[in-house]
Parts: sequence; C-alpha cells; structure tokens
Amino acid sequence: MEATELFKKVRKIEIKTRGLSNQIFSGQYHSVFKGRGMAFSEVREYQYGDDIRNIDWNVTARFNHPYIKIFDEERELTVMLLIDVSGSNEFGTQKHLKEDQITEIAAVLAFSAIQNNDKVGVIFFSNKIEKFIPPKKGSTHILRIIRELIDFKPDKRETDISEALRYLTNAIKKRCSAFLISDFMDEGFEDALKIANRKHDLIAIRIFDEREHQLPNVGLIKLKNAETGKEMMVDTSNEKVRHEFKMNFLRKESKLNEIFLKSGVDAAKVKTDQDYVKPLINLFKKRESRR
Repeated sequence: MEATELFKKVRKIEIKTRGLSNQIFSGQYHSVFKGRGMAFSEVREYQYGDDIRNIDWNVTARFNHPYIKIFDEERELTVMLLIDVSGSNEFGTQKHLKEDQITEIAAVLAFSAIQNNDKVGVIFFSNKIEKFIPPKKGSTHILRIIRELIDFKPDKRETDISEALRYLTNAIKKRCSAFLISDFMDEGFEDALKIANRKHDLIAIRIFDEREHQLPNVGLIKLKNAETGKEMMVDTSNEKVRHEFKMNFLRKESKLNEIFLKSGVDAAKVKTDQDYVKPLINLFKKRESRR
C-alpha cells in the first residue's frame, strides 16, 4: 500500500475508533478490567475477619503468631491483542470484510487501554506467529499497531489458534487481559485455551459473515477455501444443500460456545454487517455484573 493511502486509512480509523473509545468504551473498560491483578504489599498481624487464605505461613511460623499478606490492586494493566491474519478473514459479502471488522475492534480496544494508561501489545498469527509487538504505552505505539493492522501481509494463510495461545502463555509472564479476535475457523485449541485462561484473563471475539451460515439460492457456484485453496462446485438451488450448509455452521457454533463455556472464557460474536459497539458493550456489562 502506498504511504499516502496508508496514512489516510490510519487517520480515518484513528478518528473513528478514538471517538468510540472516548464516548463509549473508556468507562466500561476501566470498570471491567482495571484492578483485576493484585500485587503483594506487606504483611501484618492477623485480625478477626481476615481471609485465612492470605495467611503467610512462613512469617507465622517465625513469630509463632498468625500474619497475613496484604495486597494492593495493580492499577497498570497489560492488554494483549491476538489477531488472526489467516486467509479466511479476507472474506466478506456484506458491509465489511472480516479483517476490516477485526482492525476496527482491535483499534477501539487499543485506544481504550491507552486512555487508561495501560500497555498494549499484539500477536499476529496464522498457522504460525507472524509478528509480535511487545506491550508498550503511548499514542505513537497505538498508531504503529493500527498501521500494522491495516497493512500487514502474512506469510501463511492457514490458522493455528493453539500456536497463538501457547506463544501468549510463554511470552507474557505477568497476568494480562488478552483479546483473541478471530473467525475461529480452526479445531483442537481447547487445551491451549484453558491453559492460557488460567494464566491470563482471556476474552474471545468471533467475527463471521452472513454467507458463512446461509447460502443464497443462486444456482451452481464455485466455492474456494481461502486458506487451503481447495475449490468445489455447489448447487445452491438444492434446498437440502442449503439446509445442510446452515446446519453445519450451527453445529460448529454450538461446539465453539461449549468450548468457551468449559474454558471459562467470555466471548462475543460480531457479524461483518453489524455495528460492533453493542456486542462489545454487552460483553463488558456481562463481565461487570459478575464482579
């Protein structure tokens, strides 16, 4: 992409997403994600009503009297964005391509984090780790992330969510809030999801297109798998074909929801022709209600 065109796109997304972050997400982001980490501060003598789970047994043994650990909320947070850049995200039949929705959602989350003085980092992944941007603060850093979101060209086209989650678990030592933004056209990542969510606060945002679950009746068409390149002819005039296509999507969706539930991962889904503001706000409200 030419530098001038890229600058215009970056500026356009910056204006839109910064505005949304200021007006809508900043307060809710703060209430939902701030202070989830706890840092050790000091020890003091046990008092009636203290949580016995915080007893410091080493100090207690030394003084032969119960002492407890005191923790302070960590006000600074690290936010990681795990961005799926595989070939299937180049698809979109409605208002946007999936990759466009991913870019805007990631930018909104990044601006919300920066406004709360948090660090933001990014992992771009396909079936390998395409690029890692370490967490940092500041507007210059955010604009770099947006430029990468717009103009990044992956080496590979297939998807391996497990690889991205393993990298997150190994690369980010301190507990963080991580947003996994993908169309989740992958399998076998359940264990990696559970492990990553035990160490970090993991949130899944799934992007999908209307035509991925409902074929139009337009006769014989050629479908191509954007990740493998495999092509097949499909007779969309056949009602049974359209029905099975829809049922296959619903089965996958049901399985994915079950995976998120069992892993304890909060999730939201956004269509390519849908305003992503409402699903994200609903996700934040759901998390806030449990606090």
